[in-house]
Amino acid sequence: MPRKKQTFDAGKEVRAIARERVGPVPAGKPIEPKSARKRPKHKKPVEDEAQ
Repeated sequence: MPRKKQTFDAGKEVRAIARERVGPVPAGKPIEPKSARKRPKHKKPVEDEAQ
């Protein structure tokens, strides 16, 4: 059987043009643990060490 003739797909063409404009995708970055990302809700009291 002969191969099926490829038809023009507008969606594929639009995505190809968009990829060309945007450029390469930035590299993935590891996700930091939540404790490192978030600030504490309550600050710990500062203890004076001079006394």
